[in-house]
Amino acid sequence: AIDPSLFALDSDVPGRGDSDNPYDAAVGPVAVNFNTVPLLVSRDGIGSAEPQTPTLPLMREMGRGLQPGRYRLNVCRKGTSPQQVMARYTAELFRALLLRNDIACGSGWTTRKVAAGSVPFHVHLDSKNLERVCAAMLRYSNNYIANLVFLTVGARRFGYPATWEKARKAVARQLAILLGPAAATGIRQVDGAGLSRKNRVTVRSMLQLLQAFCPHRLLLPERHGVRLKTGTLQGVYNLAGYLDDGIPFVVLLNQPQNRRFPVLDRLRGLYGRKADSGS
Repeated sequence: AIDPSLFALDSDVPGRGDSDNPYDAAVGPVAVNFNTVPLLVSRDGIGSAEPQTPTLPLMREMGRGLQPGRYRLNVCRKGTSPQQVMARYTAELFRALLLRNDIACGSGWTTRKVAAGSVPFHVHLDSKNLERVCAAMLRYSNNYIANLVFLTVGARRFGYPATWEKARKAVARQLAILLGPAAATGIRQVDGAGLSRKNRVTVRSMLQLLQAFCPHRLLLPERHGVRLKTGTLQGVYNLAGYLDDGIPFVVLLNQPQNRRFPVLDRLRGLYGRKADSGS
């Protein structure tokens, strides 16, 4: 049985698309492999593209009709029920891993709340602390992790089950404490990954947030000596990070052309080095 009761989301991830791309993966309290499947499609058939991940019935379904090649696909794509697919994927993977280790188990699964007082036979504690989780999230622009952290913050502050409203409320309160009420009003965060166009931030408030984040700036990916993070939507091209000497910078562009790196080059011209002409 899969118990999804730690989340009580009144909507899907704000701004999430329904494509096959991993960045459109949904979130849930019980999920595996970031809600993506590694597929290898060849003339011999459809299988897992990873040795550590067994081939599952779900993979064979998703691989039908695909051209030969390697894929990583969002399991919660268009036409699916995200919560049901997440539960199915988790159940199929655990069953396959148990069978691989000669542990007998049935083929059926269901979703239900675990009975009160049930005693777990195994508890797994992840060795990665929040710092390592955030470093990976920032390096790979992992929307899935960002939203899980966002929801967990709200649940830890206001109690489970996790909801979007609890997460927004917790973040808003912490920003007011960290930056002061005036600066905090310049930030509106409705999801953890920045996918929604309802997210809002001013340059001034982001600069103050970067100043507060400065002790942790090494968590940001480095690009030619600059610690920075990009943010991209159609018609939105943003950069935020720290120049060579640790001075925070923000570039927020709402325009058809992506000109953020030329803007950064001009900023860095004041400090001696230029950024690469990336995207």
